[in-house]
Amino acid sequence: MSALAETTAAEAGARLTSWQLLLNNRLATAGLVLLALIGLLVMFVPLLPLPDPDATAPAMRLKPVLEAGHLLGTDQLGRDILSRLLWGTRVSIAVGFAATLIAAIVGSVIGIVAGYAGGRTDNVMMRGIDMLMAFPYILLALAIVAALGPGLMNALYAIAVVNIPFFARNVRGVTLGYAHREFVDAARLSGKGHLSILLSEILPNVLPVIVITMSTTAGWMILETAGLSFLGLGAQPPQADLGSMLGEGRAQLFTAPHVSIVPGVMIFLIVISLNVLGDGIRDVLDPRLRSGALARPGPVTEVASDRSRPANDTPEASLSIEGLETGFRRGRKTELAVRGVSLHVEPGECLGLIGESGSGKSVAALSIMGLVASPPGVITNGAIYLGNEEVLALPQTKLIASRGRRVAYVFQDPLTTLHPMYPVGRQVEEAISAHQRTGAADCRKKAVELLDKVGIPDARERAAHYPHQLSGGQRQRVGIAMALANDPDVIVADEPTTALDVTVQARILELLRNLQRERGMALLFITHDFGVVSEICDRVAVMKDGEIVETGSTGEILTDPQHPYTKRLIACVPELGTGERFLDRVAGIFAGRREVVP
Repeated sequence: MSALAETTAAEAGARLTSWQLLLNNRLATAGLVLLALIGLLVMFVPLLPLPDPDATAPAMRLKPVLEAGHLLGTDQLGRDILSRLLWGTRVSIAVGFAATLIAAIVGSVIGIVAGYAGGRTDNVMMRGIDMLMAFPYILLALAIVAALGPGLMNALYAIAVVNIPFFARNVRGVTLGYAHREFVDAARLSGKGHLSILLSEILPNVLPVIVITMSTTAGWMILETAGLSFLGLGAQPPQADLGSMLGEGRAQLFTAPHVSIVPGVMIFLIVISLNVLGDGIRDVLDPRLRSGALARPGPVTEVASDRSRPANDTPEASLSIEGLETGFRRGRKTELAVRGVSLHVEPGECLGLIGESGSGKSVAALSIMGLVASPPGVITNGAIYLGNEEVLALPQTKLIASRGRRVAYVFQDPLTTLHPMYPVGRQVEEAISAHQRTGAADCRKKAVELLDKVGIPDARERAAHYPHQLSGGQRQRVGIAMALANDPDVIVADEPTTALDVTVQARILELLRNLQRERGMALLFITHDFGVVSEICDRVAVMKDGEIVETGSTGEILTDPQHPYTKRLIACVPELGTGERFLDRVAGIFAGRREVVP
């Protein structure tokens, strides 16, 4: 128990915290540091030994930068630019953030209610938003300020109003995706009211989008506020903000350029720091980025330059894996998911790779053709051979060309691997044309022949159907047809029958076995079910915690397993007629006792 707790604690410590994820983004870190420095200055500006920002001194007008007593010089009225800059930045940031908060609250409420209610309510609310968006937003802001009168508060209201549609549109789109999800339906069935569902089910899922939108639009709102002040519609003299300072200094742009350049640079620094920080906050709020799931992957898996490269011990095999180690980066550490795996598959042979979920089976299979996403995946050691050719040493273009031609994959869930917007026949045609030069008519004919070969009834008509129009078994057959399209040497079937019912599963297994024997291909069959292994596999490799713990022929493994883990897996296969004794047998194996139930 203590060992498990230590392992869990170690894994938790290896995960990236929110701060680590943010600080890993150098631009976001730079934006955070810069914004923090500006924030500290404007927060403590009343305590700094600065002259009155509104005190004029005509005798000191237009002094240059680094003038004694005036670090950034003076403006056309002799006022200290540094003092006005800090006080003006304080005002601009306060107005920009306040406008952002108002727009976020009002726009988010509109978006959540419209997306959740739907129907006429959605139609009426969004048509009002469309009317606001029909006007160029800066012209609408000018019109609002002109109607209300010049002033900083009126500029704040105007900027907030014209930005409400951006929040409403974004939030409505996300809410629509959640409004009819299963967990929301379950909340309705449990008796929750609409307000309770909005607050407890919808809002927590939408909140990251709201925060992200706020972080990425706050800079623009500060810029828009400065624009209105630049035109004389925002802060009124003698009050200073960055826009009014920029507007007042444009007349001296050629004689004293520092008067307008200094506030312009401050506006640039605030806006750019908010924008890059907003990108970093977006990454922090998406938990998938902690694992690298949304990072931009390369076309092939990263291979460590200092990896060991064992020789091929079975050159006659179609596929040989020697000492493979594949891991995933977590911060500065690399956690290995596959450790020292060595396998080989002969031509015409079916090797079953079996283990519980999370044992590393799929990672090992995806490593064969460099399909583990990098970042964060990396192959640290080992070699993979197709015949006598070392895969990990192949040029990128040649490795990509080998996918589907020399090694093909049948994935677990065809509904997610088939493109939802294209007919299945066209997708089989794409698999053919990717590696074969053939005319459109011949390609279409071969696609129909492949669909017929894998047992799709009325293949010509079915070729025009979309994935959602087919059953689970038929979609899996389409995936097998795509894998067979280019007569590969090796097929990797990653739990292709897990989501199917028993009768369809039996047909898919029979189909795979018959096609594999007919074409003499090597088949690497990944599963967690020894019942499936006994039906299709010639040999078995048992994987636990990323390592191969036992290999042998299917008959030997099933009749005389040597490793305790293998015994537990076999014990978990139910047998007809055992009844309650099945549970006793499983309990006995897991407790380390010798099986005594006949």
